[in-house]
Amino acid sequence: MNSNDINKLLNHLHQKHLACSEGSTANYIPELAKANKDHFALSVVTVDGQTFEVGNFEQPFTLQSISKPFVYGLALELRGKEKILSKVGVEPTGEAFNSIIELEKSSHRPYNPMINSGAIAICSLIDGKNIDTRLSKVLSLFERLSGKPLKIDEQVFLSEKSTAHRNRAITHLLANFDIIEEKSERSIEELLDLYFKQCSILVDTRNLAQMAATLANGGVQPLTSERIYSTDFNRDILSLMFTCGMYDTAGDWAYSVGVPAKSGVSGGLIAVVPGKMGIAAYSPLIDHHGHSIRAERAIKEFAKTLSLSIFS
Repeated sequence: MNSNDINKLLNHLHQKHLACSEGSTANYIPELAKANKDHFALSVVTVDGQTFEVGNFEQPFTLQSISKPFVYGLALELRGKEKILSKVGVEPTGEAFNSIIELEKSSHRPYNPMINSGAIAICSLIDGKNIDTRLSKVLSLFERLSGKPLKIDEQVFLSEKSTAHRNRAITHLLANFDIIEEKSERSIEELLDLYFKQCSILVDTRNLAQMAATLANGGVQPLTSERIYSTDFNRDILSLMFTCGMYDTAGDWAYSVGVPAKSGVSGGLIAVVPGKMGIAAYSPLIDHHGHSIRAERAIKEFAKTLSLSIFS
């Protein structure tokens, strides 16, 4: 397919799925509930840097759980695979993103880095002398991935912090089972602040497509040519996105779409076609799994039309 065909397909999918009004905003986080339900965008960045986009592709929104695979890669680069695997596993849960079932199993180790318990444990492995130093490493990572300065949505951060009773309970369980080193109330709150701020980084659909394209390009940002992840760690990220990135619908996604993906409850969704392109979509209307309905339908159809499954 040439550039004109990709543009035509994106425009067709945008017009087709814009009419969908199913789902709701993530109202359990008050600030996310305020998102404009009409916003919808699609972006594609190829491994050679070509960019295609339609809709509200410059509309900012927060990363939420799309941050998880990228911070996992940062932890791998900082601490090494052996250390990471001793704290967080690589198995799918078949459960929702906020599952705590695995913490009561014999190992007490989170099943994978894509669920909240695993992501919080990974966050604890981003080292630094204080919270600001650790946050700087995370923010710098996403600026390198997106090729531009980024900032944190303080209102979303505070909204998440004030409603985070389950994530706070998860973190105390992680401390109880020695998965994380933070034990005091203060250190646990600092870790949670780091996690909530990671989720509250503002991006747009264009940024997301560049981030996905970096993974598609073996860990090298296609527009800046900077290597972000080693080849081996990039492969590890994609493996976990494929098996765990869509939570309790990961099997269906792998079967019907066939490419690694990751969603976020703010309405973002990325898909990675190794060696070819990164795909991103945004619409804040999500289903009960936490996936954007418009984004999921559009990317599924895009991938099917172009036969993008890694098994094709």
